[in-house]
Amino acid sequence: MQPKSLLPVLAALVLASCGGGQPAPRSAAPPAPADIAAGNTEPEEAPPADEPGKPAPVTAVASDAGVSPTSARFQLGKHYTRLSPTQPTSSSPDKVEVTEVFWYGCPHCFAFDPYLKAWLAKKPEYVSFQRVPVVWSELAKIHARAFYCEEALGKTAEIHDALFREIHDNKDPLDSEDKLQAFFGKFGVDAATFKTTFDSFSVHAKLERADELNRRYRVARVPTIVVNGKYTTDLDMAGGYDELFALIGELAASEHAGK
Repeated sequence: MQPKSLLPVLAALVLASCGGGQPAPRSAAPPAPADIAAGNTEPEEAPPADEPGKPAPVTAVASDAGVSPTSARFQLGKHYTRLSPTQPTSSSPDKVEVTEVFWYGCPHCFAFDPYLKAWLAKKPEYVSFQRVPVVWSELAKIHARAFYCEEALGKTAEIHDALFREIHDNKDPLDSEDKLQAFFGKFGVDAATFKTTFDSFSVHAKLERADELNRRYRVARVPTIVVNGKYTTDLDMAGGYDELFALIGELAASEHAGK
């Protein structure tokens, strides 16, 4: 099979794995590429709370007896869900953490990125922004390693947008370490430095952490937004770009007011 003949298959995997359908029932392991192609993109459920050393199960709450953190414009259970228990964040206590869960191979994440950058340019000072890649397939893991590699090298500002464009505009899936090595070389990263970083303990540790967060956040599609480890939403739930960022703003303001 010639390399060009793989592109329709890769494209199908990219489109299906971004979600958009109903999540599949819980499985005993993260979804395999074949499951992703079928639209089964929800990660494994967290272990029971009584298993030593394991976190408590995380559930998405559809309603809340307390005061709503948003205006009447948005409804809990329709436009956003609440994670129970609330998940820990990595930001300082005085900050409200907003996290984007994404995948470089997802066309929806690529389309979302310019809107996200516009919001980041004017976000409140009290918001701390984080990105977490999904790791639910071998291709997603390769791209996640690339993300943490660029982060470790201090090259995110140069490479993040360019990597998105390479995959989606130039139709290059960047689906191997060799391809990524050549791509990073365009930004002044020599082969030895790339390989050392790509295979480093810190990158692998961050991959494991990303996998844990994917499960804790119950990520079933990308892009997914998590506000302060407590609320999750996405474009479909919120109803579009303007609504999503308005919702993020209301949730973040509510969390900030409670600090």
